[in-house]
Amino acid sequence: MILREFSDIFFRSQGIASARGKEKLRVLTTAQMKAADEAAITAGTPGAELMEQAGRAVASFIQSRFEGGHALVMVGPGNNGGDGFVIARLLQSRGWNVELTSLVSLSAFKGDAFLKAQHWNGRVASPAEVDFEKPNVIVDALFGTGLTRDIEGDADLLIRRANAAGAYRVAVDIPSGVNGDSGQIAGIAFHADTTISFAALKPGHLLYPGRSFCGEVQVADIGIPIPDIVEGPRLFKNGPGLFKEAVVLKSAQSHKYDHGHALVLGGHKWASGAARLCADAALRVGAGLVTIVAQEGDCDIYAAHLTSVMLKPIDDYKKIAAHLAHPKATAACLGPGAGLSDDLKSAVLSALGIGKPVVLDADALSVFESQPEQLFQAINGPVILTPHLGEFRRLFPNIEMASKALRAQEAARVSGAIVVLKGADTVIASPDGRIAINANAPPCLATAGSGDVLAGLITGLVCRSIPAFEAACAGVWLHGEIGQLGGEGLIADDMKFFISKALTHLSTVALS
Repeated sequence: MILREFSDIFFRSQGIASARGKEKLRVLTTAQMKAADEAAITAGTPGAELMEQAGRAVASFIQSRFEGGHALVMVGPGNNGGDGFVIARLLQSRGWNVELTSLVSLSAFKGDAFLKAQHWNGRVASPAEVDFEKPNVIVDALFGTGLTRDIEGDADLLIRRANAAGAYRVAVDIPSGVNGDSGQIAGIAFHADTTISFAALKPGHLLYPGRSFCGEVQVADIGIPIPDIVEGPRLFKNGPGLFKEAVVLKSAQSHKYDHGHALVLGGHKWASGAARLCADAALRVGAGLVTIVAQEGDCDIYAAHLTSVMLKPIDDYKKIAAHLAHPKATAACLGPGAGLSDDLKSAVLSALGIGKPVVLDADALSVFESQPEQLFQAINGPVILTPHLGEFRRLFPNIEMASKALRAQEAARVSGAIVVLKGADTVIASPDGRIAINANAPPCLATAGSGDVLAGLITGLVCRSIPAFEAACAGVWLHGEIGQLGGEGLIADDMKFFISKALTHLSTVALS
């Protein structure tokens, strides 16, 4: 899926405003979007005008992509259907041959949707009458974000036939069948080539499996102001606007110690690759110094591979805490390739006791499977947990929610740590309620060692005194950029070669 907004030039040419600044990153739940919609109406913008603007945004997009042709507009019984009537009327006025089919009779519509239905002067075909061979564009205005039940009957028939047709498919707000909050599928979903969302993204645009049904997602500002403070989760699409101001690149007069000293706990020599990947990423992302702290008997293998990364032998895992307590040490990462043992558990608890930023990954999470409360009670400083789904379930067995974003948020609240719930749609959640959903990770990142690199990126950033949430968001975004730069065939060993390019890209992109 591609996430981008209409260009300002396109919007100005169509008389529609484009989302600007940090508003582009806001993500609203269906309840929050409903509240924002109601607030706009209360403030003086009629609901019928908002519906007209929504329909105009979709019709203008279609007109910008196609010179004309035959459009099929499928409408459902709610406000999404009302948008569909506007789209059909505007396309027809611009010379399109438009066929409209509705799940209900025109008299069954209510409110603003009823008013828009009365302005349609064309034929309304029954779902069974529609010829899917004619249209070159199919518009899905069946259900939108408010659907809470499985799709069946005529709606199921229309979606199945539309998905099998050769036409370009456009979804209004969100593909019908995709839950706006969780991204889960209500039995079946419309498979869009482009989705036009209104006012803000919804979680279902970013979370899988819904994300795979959205195609290219574009956000149109239809005149609904997005409040700075809304009840419920504070959701964002992860992007440079969340962290770029905090991730300051090195200056001409800076010293290596100005950028922190990160420690990485090294595991057994025959599993040393994970810690080395982590340490290398931490150094390349900007940490001034990085040291692998490993047991003395394992140091020969580490020494044979390390050059820029330093090495410190210890005889007890717990002694990493003493090194972290040194005034020049600023952060640590524990877990990659460390092995499951009581020694690792003790090392984690000792390191957390120092109060400096700590990233816990892999084995440092799973080792607390039987006693997660012991880990949570020890957290007293900036701590970032980076579980994949399996590790998440070991640490948080009682957190079961349909939405991945809300699962991560609850885990952050329970643990008191930043939680990076990894996957194709990685979610970063803070105990203060902020949630960022990442959307730039390509499939090639699903390779052994990729998570170790991510842990290193986050460690290298947080050790530079970047706040933990911003460091986690930046690390996840840079990880996605590295994947896009590397492309197919990328392996973890290669990722280091693209960190510099990803940072250069970050320095040039706008805060959006």
